[in-house]
Amino acid sequence: MHTAIGPFTLEFWEEGRTHERRSGLRGTVPGFGEVVLTAPLPLKHTPGSVVSEVRGPSIPTAVFETRGIHTDATDLPTLNGSTLRVGDAMVHLRRNRFGLTLRARALHFRYGGDHYRLRAVSRKRFVLTRRADDEDPGVTLTAKQSGLGGGRKLVVRTTGRAVAADIALVALFAGVDRAPLTRGGAVRAVLGRSARLLAESQA
Repeated sequence: MHTAIGPFTLEFWEEGRTHERRSGLRGTVPGFGEVVLTAPLPLKHTPGSVVSEVRGPSIPTAVFETRGIHTDATDLPTLNGSTLRVGDAMVHLRRNRFGLTLRARALHFRYGGDHYRLRAVSRKRFVLTRRADDEDPGVTLTAKQSGLGGGRKLVVRTTGRAVAADIALVALFAGVDRAPLTRGGAVRAVLGRSARLLAESQA
């Protein structure tokens, strides 16, 4: 069902302690009900990987998972060595790692017959677009993260009529390290992970 919705906000939540600690963003989206992002899931339940997950009664469950040695040096799943699942579908991701512009470096994928593009605007802002086709004019969701610690939140503005998958995906990508979508972010991410791995190896 396609639904026209106004801006909505997901706010920080946290519960549990140590290895069972869960945190992320959650809120109510008009027409779609409660949406809960857990980013990441407790490592105890996802050995060898870093996983973020979105759930809600009216949206498909969406999961973004990263595996590999670099997961030891990251708090969120990254775009490298990653898989995306929406509902029961495995979604293939593609991007140009050597693109010179933000548009060229965008992440592209297809789900449910629809073509999506995730583009960075800055470190804290991103745009998810579902491309128009013969039956649907498409939709654009512009997301902005702000705040620190317990004051973190995500504000999303929508142009067009959204479907449940759009809501699940825009929330999920708030729980993903999107640094590779910008050239500067990609360089900083590599340097940061290298320094963290070096420090841990010497500890």
